[in-house]
Amino acid sequence: MTDQSQQPDRNLALELVRSTEAAAIRASAWAGRGQKNEADGAAVNAMRQFLHTVSFDGVVVIGEGEKDKAPMLFNGEHVGDGTGVQVDIAVDPIDGTTQTAAGRPNAVSIMSVADRGSMLDASSVFYMDKIVTDRTGVGVVSLDQSPEDNIRELARAKGKPVGEMTVIVLDRPRHEELIERIRSVGAKTSLILDGDVVGGINAASPWGDADLLIGRGGSPEGVITAAAIKAFDGFMQGRLAPKDDAERQRGIDAGLDVDRIYGGDDLVASDNTFFVGTGVTDGVLLKGVKGPRDGYIHTQSIVLRSKSGTVRWIEADHLASKWA
Repeated sequence: MTDQSQQPDRNLALELVRSTEAAAIRASAWAGRGQKNEADGAAVNAMRQFLHTVSFDGVVVIGEGEKDKAPMLFNGEHVGDGTGVQVDIAVDPIDGTTQTAAGRPNAVSIMSVADRGSMLDASSVFYMDKIVTDRTGVGVVSLDQSPEDNIRELARAKGKPVGEMTVIVLDRPRHEELIERIRSVGAKTSLILDGDVVGGINAASPWGDADLLIGRGGSPEGVITAAAIKAFDGFMQGRLAPKDDAERQRGIDAGLDVDRIYGGDDLVASDNTFFVGTGVTDGVLLKGVKGPRDGYIHTQSIVLRSKSGTVRWIEADHLASKWA
C-alpha cells in the first residue's frame, strides 16, 4: 500500500485539468478541417507544456508510443516539475482524432493518474476485449460468457426487459457478428465510431444512457477506462487480444498474461485514481470547445476521483487573447 503522504491528493486533478483544457482548445482549431495529424500534434504540444508546470513526478505509462516513434508524451517520459507525489499517468491528448478531423461528435482530451507502479502497461498488445457496466454487473457478467447471456443476465439483475437494454459497440467490421448477436436477443445497439473510453464511462456511470459496453478496442484505452470508472464503482474486465503470434510473444515477453481475464483492479491497482477529460467536440459525455465568442473560449470538463467517489463538472471561460 502506498504511503498516504505519497498518494496524489485531491488538488492534483484540478491542476491536471488545465492540461486537458489546453489540449482541447488547441485541437478544436483543427476540428472539421480533415487534418488529424495536425490536430493531434497541437493537442500533444499543449498538454505536455501544461503538464510540466504541475507539481508532481509523473511517468507516462500510456502515451503516444515508444520514444523513437513519439518525441513527446512517449511511454516512459517523466512529466511534471519533478516535485511532489510520484504517479503513473496515462494520456490521450485526443481520444478521437478522426472525429476531430471530420468535425464529428465525442472527441475528448483525456488523462488518468494513479499511484506509481499501479497501472498495467499493456502497450505491447494493441487490442483488448472489454466488457464494462455499472456495479450491477459484478458477479453477473463476464468475458467468459456469451454476449447473449451477458445481456440477459444483466437485464435480470437490473430488473428491466432485454428489449430496453442498450449496448455500446465500436462500429468496426470486426464487430459485425457481435452486433448481430446483440440485436438477435432483442437488445439495442449504440454504435460509436471511436472513443470507447467515453463509451465505457457512459455504460458504467449513473447518468449514462447505455447499460453495457462490449467489444474489442485499444488496450491503452482499457487501462484509462478502468481508472475512470473506479469513481463510481463501475465494473470492467479486459482480455488481451494479440493480432498474431509475434504480438502474442511480445506480450508474454513484457510479462503479460495474454490468456487472463484482467479485472478493473488488475488494470489499475490503486484505490486513489483520477480521471480528467475535456470535450473537443460535442458528445454524450461533454460539450466541445466553443468560441471564441465575445472574447472568450468556453470549455467543459469532468474530473473523477475514486478515493472520494467524486464527480466534478467544470465549466471554464478562457480569455481568447491569451490563446492567440
